[in-house]
Amino acid sequence: MPDANALRSAVRDVPDFPKPGIVFKDITPILGNGDLFQTSIRLLAETARGSHIDKVVGIDARGFIFAAAVADRLKAGFVPIRKKGKLPWKTREASYTLEYGEAAVEIHQDAVHPGEKILLVDDLLATGGTAAAAVRLLDQLKAEIVSVSFLIELAFLEGRQKLGEHEISSIISY
Repeated sequence: MPDANALRSAVRDVPDFPKPGIVFKDITPILGNGDLFQTSIRLLAETARGSHIDKVVGIDARGFIFAAAVADRLKAGFVPIRKKGKLPWKTREASYTLEYGEAAVEIHQDAVHPGEKILLVDDLLATGGTAAAAVRLLDQLKAEIVSVSFLIELAFLEGRQKLGEHEISSIISY
């Protein structure tokens, strides 16, 4: 069975995407290979550290791919955190800073109940703004975050510094 090194080998670097100077970490080779995709889900699920997880929360949009599959593996519910304006019911919102302005993410206000054990999943931790906003939402809802877990972490950008005291896991680190 493939391991984290096999996943790392499959990540494709795409220079100058989405703009000059950025090296995009393309995960589609992992998604397109059944063994690698299953390995990524298994390794992300293991970041729950054997805890009972009530819900796996995924961050818009690639985080949904992994979080929904991890939720299935853990026999847990799935909750999306979406970009502002995409959820149809009453929401809570958290803003974060982008390079050229601000953005916001939302969660349904009743999606997570106080004390529920949560595994927060996304594909990539870079500067940490989106993940920090997601953590703030879950903290506001009084969730118990077991781990904030990423397939890839760009450690040199120090995004984990924005995530507070929560347990942080990454499968691949650059």
